[in-house]
Amino acid sequence: MYLPERDLLTLLLLRENYNKFFPYIDLTYIRDNYKELHYVYKVLQSLHEEYPDKDFDLDTVQAAFFNKYPDADKNMYLGLFKTLSETTLDSDVGLGILKDIKARKTALKLSEAAFKFSTGHGDATSIANAYDELEHADETVEQFEFVSDDLEVLVKDVYQGKGLRWRLDCLNKSLGPIRKGNFGFLFARPETGKTTVLASESTFMLTQLGQDDGPILWFNNEQVGAEVMLTVYRAYFGVTLEQLLSNIKRYRDEFNAQVQGRFKLVDNANIDKLQVEKTLKQFQPSLIIFDQIDKIKGFAADREDLRLGSIYIWARELAKQYAPTIGVCQADGSAEGQKWLTMDNVANAKTSKQAEADFILGIGKTHDEGSEYVRYLNISKNKLLGSEDTIPHLRHGRFETLIEPEIARYKDIIKY
Repeated sequence: MYLPERDLLTLLLLRENYNKFFPYIDLTYIRDNYKELHYVYKVLQSLHEEYPDKDFDLDTVQAAFFNKYPDADKNMYLGLFKTLSETTLDSDVGLGILKDIKARKTALKLSEAAFKFSTGHGDATSIANAYDELEHADETVEQFEFVSDDLEVLVKDVYQGKGLRWRLDCLNKSLGPIRKGNFGFLFARPETGKTTVLASESTFMLTQLGQDDGPILWFNNEQVGAEVMLTVYRAYFGVTLEQLLSNIKRYRDEFNAQVQGRFKLVDNANIDKLQVEKTLKQFQPSLIIFDQIDKIKGFAADREDLRLGSIYIWARELAKQYAPTIGVCQADGSAEGQKWLTMDNVANAKTSKQAEADFILGIGKTHDEGSEYVRYLNISKNKLLGSEDTIPHLRHGRFETLIEPEIARYKDIIKY
């Protein structure tokens, strides 16, 4: 049975939602109808009151619950917390429900104030206050951060400032480093080397992260996660699988010592929007990767291209909020055996996907004898500003590169 009160609780883990909507939650109704859930709400309430500046996750609420109620039915409550963790309630829909609840409660307060005034037991001020609360029930106060108009600051932030550089120098000379706010995607036919180029580039970017930087978060819903992680190991060290297997302990210990947990691979064939948002909020990453981005769940539209467009709009918003974001998707059948892929070769899209990207990189591959390891990179869209070493005429360049599948890396053929 669907219990909106249960699913809504997950949205109240965030202090902003809690402060805005919890006063309008009917705890008496929940206590009388869902007694077990009521105790969880009470624990969440006590956590927010004790730590008013913190957001919480379900693991914290669960630990606090069993600490407060050590004699509670563990099997029953563990099942309840498991159900809460698996909720599929879209955050936008849930917030809409909470806003409706708030509006109804505020309207009731207005009617009560008006009734008291009509019977001589209230005053006009109470009515005015209740009306004003109803009038602004759905409003949120936004604190806008204005962009600096200092040219020196602007140049330092978006042109000279720190970004993540590519292992492939052709991409440094065309795109330049990627920074927070940048979103782009690469596309290719199956078995062209999309995961390999991600591993090659992300492990080079990994070496650029400092002690205080957030991790690289790679969301994988395509290949087997363990296989992808082995590819990451090979790309990081530039070694073959045989070399890894020859000294497993050495490479494991070196990877852990050097990376220090700053690379995290999320492996789930059914990754959805809400799961991604929770993970990003928890880890505050330095780079976000979606392989494959078109398969992210939690989006709906009348047409497939519009559904995909909404995913790419969302990814752009994540890039602005957290870190540079790279997506991967497929090229359609027209790209088979072609060198230079353009935006027209992107699968399942009209313009909705392409419109949201700052850069688009097509990876082509031919069936010509002797070209098995040549990959043809075409920058079909580039809105990035680049940096001091980018070359203007290469902004929409075409580059021949070599894939080295044994060590999971790409390398330049020409030095720029």
